[in-house]
Amino acid sequence: MTDTLKWTNASLLEDLVPKKKGAAEFKLPESFEELVFLAKLAEQAERFDEMVLCMRKVVKLNSELGNEERNLLSVAYKNVIGTRRNAWRIIASIESRETEKGSSENLPLISSLRKQFELELAAVCDDLLGLLDNYLIPAAQGGEAKVFYLKMKGDYHRYYAETAAGDTQKQAALDAYDKASQVANSSLPPTHPVRLGLVLNFSVFYYEIMKEHEKGFQLARQAYDEAVSELETLDDEAYRESNLIVQLLRDNLNLWTDEQQ
Repeated sequence: MTDTLKWTNASLLEDLVPKKKGAAEFKLPESFEELVFLAKLAEQAERFDEMVLCMRKVVKLNSELGNEERNLLSVAYKNVIGTRRNAWRIIASIESRETEKGSSENLPLISSLRKQFELELAAVCDDLLGLLDNYLIPAAQGGEAKVFYLKMKGDYHRYYAETAAGDTQKQAALDAYDKASQVANSSLPPTHPVRLGLVLNFSVFYYEIMKEHEKGFQLARQAYDEAVSELETLDDEAYRESNLIVQLLRDNLNLWTDEQQ
């Protein structure tokens, strides 16, 4: 049976962009190697919905992914959710401006589109979270893979929390980030890029979602200080990868310092 990409029960994408008569469905190969290769092609062509289809099937064929497959999975979903988060922010901003005017006849239409985008965002998050909970996290071998997937789980609950009412998604993100931090602190060095990426996103979660500014700042500061003192001991390739995230931590620290002042 051909795998299709439906982000909502109402097939929102199909409703917004109807298929042309006679259009061919995106067909997936059956072998692991061909799926990975097709995912790489889709990435180069910037066809990230199709890339997601490939990597979803890869996960179901073999949940113990290597580093390359993990990164492909991350890239696919990050681009799919990224465009949708940006679209939601734009519409939400327009809705806020129109609400301030108090008399916009277009406000119901804007609000309806914003709610549709929220459904789509939720469906993308649910899709990946299902893969993480049912396949990837249970099959993870070693600290690096466990931290990678638990961090990803925290990230997508965080994205969910940006648009969802209540604290359910916030708490789920916090739990995932906490578990990831416990594994990272016991199994990965302070300069490991997966551990640094976790702290970067966890600190953003505290600062932007939980509004616990001091906690987010201190988490980023501690990780930055620990990593900077050891960066010079790394080889060139490891240094470049870790230093990039350290610079992002530094940028956030400078930005948050300016905001607080």
